[in-house]
Amino acid sequence: MRRAAIAGTGAIAAAHAEALRAAGERIELVAVADVDAGRAAAFAAEQGVPRTYPGLSEMLAAESLDVVHVCTPPRHHVPLALECLAADVHVLVEKPPALSLGEVDVLIAAERASSASVATVFQHRFGPAAVRLRRLVAEGVLGRSFVAKCDTLWYRGDAYFEVPWRGTWQSEGGGPTMGHGIHQFDLLLSVLGPWREIRALAARQARDVQTEDVSMALVTFAGGTVASVVNSLLSPRETSELRFDFERATVEVEHLYGYTDAHWVVTPAPGQDDVAARWRQEQPSGVVSGHRCQVAAFLDALDSGEKPPVTLEDTRTTMEFIAALYASAFTGAVVEAGEIGPDSPFYASMEGIGAPWANAR
Repeated sequence: MRRAAIAGTGAIAAAHAEALRAAGERIELVAVADVDAGRAAAFAAEQGVPRTYPGLSEMLAAESLDVVHVCTPPRHHVPLALECLAADVHVLVEKPPALSLGEVDVLIAAERASSASVATVFQHRFGPAAVRLRRLVAEGVLGRSFVAKCDTLWYRGDAYFEVPWRGTWQSEGGGPTMGHGIHQFDLLLSVLGPWREIRALAARQARDVQTEDVSMALVTFAGGTVASVVNSLLSPRETSELRFDFERATVEVEHLYGYTDAHWVVTPAPGQDDVAARWRQEQPSGVVSGHRCQVAAFLDALDSGEKPPVTLEDTRTTMEFIAALYASAFTGAVVEAGEIGPDSPFYASMEGIGAPWANAR
């Protein structure tokens, strides 16, 4: 049985603990670490974890671990992942995995020097319907992809940002583009493949934060698909929506924080009823696109000797998309894939040259 630990026992850690329990005898949660001893003790008691530690270093020194789940605030993700890689311990890191594209490249370099791997938590890739959609796209069942839209319209009031690390470039790396919409457009990218160019805007409409509270992008993909991406924390009727208009069918999902097959709708083009039949060939699944699915895929990869999904190379595509969105929004220019390199101010920080509203604070 593999041995897992969790670094950081805030709210998201419970989802990781549940996913590990669901994996049964494949893996055991043996320890947690948190700088807040009281919080760590309460979490361990609630989740049935035998040991707690004040930090990752102490935990790595005392435990023989196969994987560490990094569930801390974003600014700690890269330092903790690097420490795990140096100890040859696999890492499953919460989103965003890093604060910048440059930090992702640091992780890639460290991974190459380690026997362990880093995987990013993008759990919506692993719901049964998304897996089926990517397979049907690869098999050509849906035909060419023409148009797509991706909306993450959520609501976070002022109280949400009272947590000190929220709403800052230094601690969170960005606003809803970085920390909220990332799940939906990562799924979009996993379906449509490489993106080619972005035209974007970002604004701070209502929240007293350093980062944006809304962003919008028009995206052209390498395969020719055009898409819109909207990320908001100002939307009282919350929804997460993806729509793909293919040659032979429209495929849509609307949910909030996780979907099942019941949230997906396939509308065939005239004369293409067989496409909907193909979608329905598989038994409908009630499985939610949560951490449980990704942890199972993570363990499957370890069992087969492969790099666990989502790899750092996959992650880099999504993080480059974010950097390009901010670059386009803050400079007013169209940004192409591959344009954000070490000489770009948006490589070392998503803030880049600075948000247009920075001087208004």
